[in-house]
Amino acid sequence: MLNKWKRVDWSIVFIVFIFGILSVTLIHSGVAAWPKFKGFETKMIFFYIAGFLAFFGMMLVDFRLLTKYFLYLFGAGFILMIIVIFKGEEVNGAQGWLNLGFINLQPAELFKLVLIITLAALLMRKYRMRLLFWRDVVPLSLVTLIPLALAMKQNDIGNGLSYLVILLGMLWIGKLKYSHALIILVITAVAVVGGIKSYITFHDQIAITLKQTNKEHWLNRMDPWLLPEKADKNASYHTKNASVAIAAGGMFGNGYMKGPYVQSGRVPYTYSDSIFVVVAEEFGFFGCSVLLLLYFILIHRLILISLECKDKSGPLLIVGIVAMWLYQIFENIGMFMGLMPLTGITLPFISYGGTSLLINMASLGLAMSVRIHGHEVDDDIPRTTRASLTRSS
Repeated sequence: MLNKWKRVDWSIVFIVFIFGILSVTLIHSGVAAWPKFKGFETKMIFFYIAGFLAFFGMMLVDFRLLTKYFLYLFGAGFILMIIVIFKGEEVNGAQGWLNLGFINLQPAELFKLVLIITLAALLMRKYRMRLLFWRDVVPLSLVTLIPLALAMKQNDIGNGLSYLVILLGMLWIGKLKYSHALIILVITAVAVVGGIKSYITFHDQIAITLKQTNKEHWLNRMDPWLLPEKADKNASYHTKNASVAIAAGGMFGNGYMKGPYVQSGRVPYTYSDSIFVVVAEEFGFFGCSVLLLLYFILIHRLILISLECKDKSGPLLIVGIVAMWLYQIFENIGMFMGLMPLTGITLPFISYGGTSLLINMASLGLAMSVRIHGHEVDDDIPRTTRASLTRSS
């Protein structure tokens, strides 16, 4: 046990501690204009205490046990994704929360970590082997697309898209052929460009269909991004005021709790999805740069851990976690700058949210487990693969 504690990367713990201070401070400013959310900063302190317990608990568990019993984790996560469709509570148009009394659990958030463990377990069976398209890529894609469909059923496009990013990142590190990578890249590019072009060209017909099927919230997400001139005023209110507030921050910001747009309540959800707007308006470009630098250092430390790991599944897990966070950071910031559509995605470690923070802390604990236990030579290579490697050598 003492040796495990000696291998802890305390610089990562320190960075997360700084994230905790920033989160509570920013949430306090974000809820100042919203009396009904008063006390969320205090709740976030308790979430962080629970998060650190999850971090250290996950850290001490050998990550190879999780990949060994991935089927049980996948089954439990999948069942929760189905239950929430029928029994979940609706928040901001998304029916994705299960009320457990002490916390509102969001299965779509939980499933991101489950998916990372599942894909790592499946990919490590192809150790040192090139992935074949029909035998490997297609089944792994189905494992990802089915829960993605369930997330979309919950109107949770943010977490749904994160599943795709996790899949692509882990396929790449899992020795995907360059030709297959090119095919996937072309298909993705054609789908994105074609979808955007079709949405713009046939907007009126699409709008009528969405309204008739009670899916009007998709218009509120897509129109401010692609067709701001046609967007409903209420739909574009959020992104327009958020972008103005970010610009108003300038180089060094207006000062803590002195942002005119944030403190007047003209930017919704400044305690959660829009918390980056608080950073930009009150601390300016400098404050945003410091926050992004902290993310960079954290991700850099995780990459170093993956490079030092001797077990084959460790780097897969870390790449999945890094892909998940990179997507969330880019999406959360990009949607207020017109780069991405507006989705309900949190800024990792900063936005208010119990499930989101607990999953991120557990993911970080899993990465730390790779550092603690990954220096041991793995002994779980399938025998068939081990024999083939021995013959080839």
